[in-house]
Amino acid sequence: MAKKRHSFFSTQFITATISTTLVLVLLGIIVLFVNTAHNLSNYVKENINVSVLISDEMTDQQIGKMQAEFEDAVYSKSVQYISKEDALKEEIEAQGIDPTEFLGMNPYTASFEIKINADYANTDSLNAVVKELKGNTDIVDVVYSKDLIKSVNDNIRKVSIILLVIAALFTYISFALINNTVRLSIFSKRFIINTMKLVGASWNFIRRPFLARSFILGIVSAVIADSLILLGLYWLNDFEPGIKEVIDLKAIIIVSASVFVFGIVITFLCTFFSLNRYLRMSSNDLYYI
Repeated sequence: MAKKRHSFFSTQFITATISTTLVLVLLGIIVLFVNTAHNLSNYVKENINVSVLISDEMTDQQIGKMQAEFEDAVYSKSVQYISKEDALKEEIEAQGIDPTEFLGMNPYTASFEIKINADYANTDSLNAVVKELKGNTDIVDVVYSKDLIKSVNDNIRKVSIILLVIAALFTYISFALINNTVRLSIFSKRFIINTMKLVGASWNFIRRPFLARSFILGIVSAVIADSLILLGLYWLNDFEPGIKEVIDLKAIIIVSASVFVFGIVITFLCTFFSLNRYLRMSSNDLYYI
């Protein structure tokens, strides 16, 4: 029993575990980026403001009714009412100058600051919304940055394409690195495999301990990789609490499950195909590889 334990958790096994873990961490980070790209896109879009300036003649009752309508609107993520007094106070704090001192009046207009739902944060949708809002006689003007919205959508599209290319590249690299780790491990056992063949062991009998070892290697590496990623996210959340808006529980579960599945499947398949290579070789060929 002691020999079996040593064969499973030898220095070679520990080295392979470390190598595989590092690759799985890299793969997990890529999956995290790809999976949270949509959340990040929505987060950026939903922080775009549309300012609806309203008439000074509106009563508190009319303002409350309009706010309720905005909050119920499909294009609205959140609504904040800013009174004339609040607008003046913000300007004084920002500029350090009180315009009422030389104008003799409050020049600002009460408004609603509307954060738009991500699905409506594009030029065509916002143009339709603005057209509808301007049809209301109590609304003086609707202000938003067309250039900012166009720039955000264009940049998100470009980043998404680049991210997908990087994800595909790193997935290939991750597979290649894990494959090399497994192949080196099996390479050192090629003569043992050949000896087992010579004494009449079947291919399935020879494969069994190697596949069991690769299965354990995949599980151990995946668990360690998931733990490292979760620790990193915990630290990131302490450093920047707003990251919860982008990396939610669903994304974390998907990343953890992906790393676990990749760890088991890749190590198992690499072991299986590497073993088949040596099982097909003759004794003489083993000396020339």
